[in-house]
Amino acid sequence: MLPRIVDARYVKGHTIWLRFADATEGEVHLKDELDGEIFEPLKDTAYFKDFKLHPELRTLVWPNGADFAPEFLRAVLRVTA
Repeated sequence: MLPRIVDARYVKGHTIWLRFADATEGEVHLKDELDGEIFEPLKDTAYFKDFKLHPELRTLVWPNGADFAPEFLRAVLRVTA
């Protein structure tokens, strides 16, 4: 079963706090993951903050179509207790 994100909040810089359906929560630091043309706009923190939680895919998406797979986000999650 794929991890499902149920809540997401911007923290600072390129960091987002996430909570998954299994109640695991923590932060993901994505600055070093912004490689490639689709992620170029996300290097601007004002644009980075403009993410949404996709209602069907249950992952983070940006207006330009950029997204991260929920299983990737779960793998890089730093649990905050």
